[in-house]
Amino acid sequence: MTTWKFGNDIDTDAIIPGRYLTIYDPKELASHAFEGTRNAFAKEAAEGDIITAGRNFGCGSSREHAPIAIRGAGVQAVVAISFARIFYRNCIATGVLPVICPEADTITEDEEIILHLDEGHLTAGERTLKVEPIPAFMRKIIDAGGLVEYAKNLTEIEICTK
Repeated sequence: MTTWKFGNDIDTDAIIPGRYLTIYDPKELASHAFEGTRNAFAKEAAEGDIITAGRNFGCGSSREHAPIAIRGAGVQAVVAISFARIFYRNCIATGVLPVICPEADTITEDEEIILHLDEGHLTAGERTLKVEPIPAFMRKIIDAGGLVEYAKNLTEIEICTK
């Protein structure tokens, strides 16, 4: 597992350049993730990796391609001080776990991170950092792989009572 550290105000154009917006396959999008910004990411990101960032991660356009590219790269979570509102919701809709951690910028590159979401914290090396809770209904959507997969698995009774 690798921790990829980014700074503040990471724009969706930096995550996936606009010229790739005709691609919808997560793996193919992942092959262009952070192209021109951090080229090693597309080549080296692996299943279970975590992205950490400062403030306003995912600012810019509202494209869903950005979290889809991150998911396609195998990233299990993005831990940031804060997220652009639409990017946060797009993460949930596409099955990427967005974790708000006020001290995310203190996590170093390649530091081992273990998420303890039910307990409200994560461990980064020897440190314990608080994280904001993720509502249960959002966790169900993320765990299902996104909104489409979640909806596919609803029963007729659940649909009528929601």
